[in-house]
Amino acid sequence: MDYERILLVKPEVFIYKIPPRTSARGYRAADWNLDKPDWTLRLRIIAKDKKCLIRLEDKSSGELFGECPVDSYPGNAVESVSDSSRYFVLRIQDPSGNALSASVD
Repeated sequence: MDYERILLVKPEVFIYKIPPRTSARGYRAADWNLDKPDWTLRLRIIAKDKKCLIRLEDKSSGELFGECPVDSYPGNAVESVSDSSRYFVLRIQDPSGNALSASVD
């Protein structure tokens, strides 16, 4: 039986839908509309066996918005932002399997 361990809960995080990277220079928070987050959600970091998941959930209902499986860091799932240590870019998959890149504050 696999148990899930909750490593961190952030009751409120701001999520920004960001455009695809257009160059190899990386993501820049200054290129986003930071005063208007697209979503406000709850974030949970969960360990299950040797896997780590970042889950984004509705703050009220707990409904899954999407999750980001993290195999390694640094890696493709979680990327730093070149002009800020506050923001990170996550590769999120929603429950139907659609993927998007989003930044977390």
